Amino acid sequence: MPYRRLNLRPTTRTASTPGRRGRRAGLCAVLLTGFVTTAFAAGAVGPAAAADTGTDTGTTPATAAAQGEARVTTAVLDLDHPATKPQVRGKDVPYDTASIVKVDILSALLLQAQDAGRGLTQQERTLAEAMIEHSDNDAANALWREIGQAPGLKAVNKRLGLSSTVGGTGGLWGLTRTTASDQIGLLRAVFAADGTASATRPALTTASRTYIRTLMTRIATDQSWGVSAASDSAWALKNGWLQRTTTGLWDVNSVGQVTSGTHHYLVAVLSDGNTSMATGIKTVENAARTAVTSARTAG
Repeated sequence: MPYRRLNLRPTTRTASTPGRRGRRAGLCAVLLTGFVTTAFAAGAVGPAAAADTGTDTGTTPATAAAQGEARVTTAVLDLDHPATKPQVRGKDVPYDTASIVKVDILSALLLQAQDAGRGLTQQERTLAEAMIEHSDNDAANALWREIGQAPGLKAVNKRLGLSSTVGGTGGLWGLTRTTASDQIGLLRAVFAADGTASATRPALTTASRTYIRTLMTRIATDQSWGVSAASDSAWALKNGWLQRTTTGLWDVNSVGQVTSGTHHYLVAVLSDGNTSMATGIKTVENAARTAVTSARTAG
């Protein structure tokens, strides 16, 4: 199915807009200063975009936790050749989502509203926009409860063809586990012209897909890093980052759509075991560039 053009966020910066490096430095300074001695809580708002209440669940790989060895997995799908399989680099194993799960939460909210034959209420829209554009955790908490938490997410993901995503227990949506391939499936349900994760799965409506995509082009300036590094003209994304309380190491993830050359790519980059958020961002951006370059070369 051919790609349907969307007005993605351009990569060109204006003279009044800080460069990515300056924004990144400021963001990391705030994070490392404000949260280095405090575990992320599920109700935190602002730059802390994921939830960890202070109890390590054991989901961070033991080797990475012990040695500080970051691991990263990427998956890329060329939307202009959607019949091809995603190109995966690294082991396609589960990672903590941190705040990239917010795209999944919004997809679940929209599908449930579709099933009920209604649109989102104004309050739901306000929460959704805060959750995606600013990674607001209070908004995510409210919508996580509304969709039925992990069981609600599981029911929707089954319809979208996501087989390797497991919702976090209780209010810990940030500890949802997912694979790079599953994230490509979710992105395809949002960005592909037919709105399907596979040829046989039901889709989000055109209006629902457009709504999610639009919010992903409006990411707050201080959070517009990640897979956008692989784009040379336009992008839409959602990032997630989480410091594990028992190890001090960071999960840093980024998913979205980028434009490179004349093609449009869905990109998912998952990483953990990073020694700092800044290092994690660098790892994710380098991996995104390499993965998209490889996909372009493959044609």
